[in-house]
Amino acid sequence: MLIVLILVGLAIIFSFIPVGLWISALAAGVHIGIFTLIGMRLRRVPPVRIVGPLIKADKAGLNVTVNQLEAHYLAGGNVDRVIDALIAAERADIPLAFERAAAIDLAGRNVLEAVQMSVNPKVIQTPLVSAVAKDGIEVKVVARVTVRANIDRLVGGAGEETVLARVGEGVVTTVGSSSSHKQVLENPDSISRTVLEKGLDAGTAFEILSIDIADVDVGRNIGAQLQTDQAEADKRIAQAKAEERRAMAVAKEQEMKAGVEEMRARVVEAEAEVPRAMAEALRQGKLGVMDYYNMQNLLADTRMREGIAGAGGGAPGGGQRGEQHGGK
Repeated sequence: MLIVLILVGLAIIFSFIPVGLWISALAAGVHIGIFTLIGMRLRRVPPVRIVGPLIKADKAGLNVTVNQLEAHYLAGGNVDRVIDALIAAERADIPLAFERAAAIDLAGRNVLEAVQMSVNPKVIQTPLVSAVAKDGIEVKVVARVTVRANIDRLVGGAGEETVLARVGEGVVTTVGSSSSHKQVLENPDSISRTVLEKGLDAGTAFEILSIDIADVDVGRNIGAQLQTDQAEADKRIAQAKAEERRAMAVAKEQEMKAGVEEMRARVVEAEAEVPRAMAEALRQGKLGVMDYYNMQNLLADTRMREGIAGAGGGAPGGGQRGEQHGGK
């Protein structure tokens, strides 16, 4: 029973104390105390996350300490990736200190990828950029930008999206300042030269090495389309104004008709007053009976003449045809 308890106690001790890692470090020539490993356990730091990168750094000739690696791990960094980046930078003869690499890693950037991009530049392609020349023709451009990571500006520097946005803006500006789209098609490298001279990599984490125009194509005739749209808008405005004038004319016509009807009503009203006035004159003795009969005869004679004149005007040549018929 005592032997079993001793074995269980040893198993617990060896599971808490990373003896295996301590032996591996000693075998690799890395001197790290057993109490240091126990302290990592107490600080909730996995010793394997520290010992492995420490051995790798020692074999590569890097001067890093356990405290640096443990502090970076406790800060939330990737210790293994930082050591790999330091090894790659040393092999490529790129000056990179551990503090700088740790700061880049804690900033959220892949420090190993940045070192690799410093050695092997990366090519990024812009989306299709549409620009309009002065002659109104749309030009579609696709550019490839060769960039190299700038280690000193990785912390606080803008990323690839900013570089692509600036290149796209430069393409739009360059094409827009061209007098003709033919000038752009004949000399597309003028775009890359002009854009490259603007210093678009300022404030970014990259250094632009070259800008190459991958594709140039002619799009729509924006100027003609704008003129067509403007003409269509002018036509609609003219139609609206014409419709407004027509409506006003119709309203005016209706007002005139209403005025005519009102005048006719007044005439009828005035004619209705005539018999009353004559009757009143007869009662007062201002108008005699013979005067009244003479007036009636005059009115009857006037209506007869108007009827004869209307009948003669309504049948042109009718009188002549009657005379010829009578003669026969």
